[in-house]
Amino acid sequence: MTAQAVSVRLADSGPVQPRFGFAKVALGTGAALLALLWLVPLLWALDTSLKPEPETTRTPITWLPAAPTAAAYSSVLDQGSILRWFLNSTIVAILVTALTLLVSVLAAYGFSRTRFPGRKPLFGLLVAGILVPPQVLIVPLFAEMTSLRLVDTYWGIVLPQVVAPVMVFVLKKFFDGVSRDYEDAARVDGAGRLRIVWSVMVPMSRPILGAVAIFTFIGAWNNFLWPFIVTTDPSMMTIPVGLANVQGSYGLRYAQIMASAVLGGLPLLIIYALFQRHVVRGVGDAGVKG
Repeated sequence: MTAQAVSVRLADSGPVQPRFGFAKVALGTGAALLALLWLVPLLWALDTSLKPEPETTRTPITWLPAAPTAAAYSSVLDQGSILRWFLNSTIVAILVTALTLLVSVLAAYGFSRTRFPGRKPLFGLLVAGILVPPQVLIVPLFAEMTSLRLVDTYWGIVLPQVVAPVMVFVLKKFFDGVSRDYEDAARVDGAGRLRIVWSVMVPMSRPILGAVAIFTFIGAWNNFLWPFIVTTDPSMMTIPVGLANVQGSYGLRYAQIMASAVLGGLPLLIIYALFQRHVVRGVGDAGVKG
């Protein structure tokens, strides 16, 4: 190819866009600043947890500890029941996530693919349920758990968190975007509705189901109010409730308080770091197909 032909082709292709435009630089700078602002409290908690207790109240405040130590972590693990709270939070979060997925998938498929009397008013009631603050339901839920003798039990913590209207709404909108041809082909092969849900809809919805599962798990792990209300036995407390008790019992031992907070939030950071691609892909698919 001659130099003249190359110049003609470049001229036809239009002006060359700069690799780093102002908009890209501004967007990257803003994202970096927001990430830094989000990381500052985490770094401060980690920094404080590695300080000796006298240094946490010393003025002027310093970022780096003069003599880093893990004594706060040892004290928390030795004095508290944090390992038991970890186990409780893990059991509760897994049960809530699994049951929420089961209920939400079946309900979303019913609203999306079946026609029954009162379907639209019921779906409207479901959407309205998104606007109801969970605090409003605390008293009737506690009375119900008391009558069922589920106070201080895993099921008493789990069951009220299973119904998630927003998750049903998101999955319903996703199912609306799935072609019915796949279901028709499955019916020709003799599949029933439950078989279609399990073998057709669930495999096609893995990204959005992964996002729903992660958000549900994080919400169940961080939930403080309901486990605080329904548990009185220290051995049944979850991480957020237990950390509140640690703060109350330790008083001004800031290093131990921060060490407890770091240990409590570490599993969520690991889970999100491992599955962040599923979250982004699931949210993107929900936005495109919903």
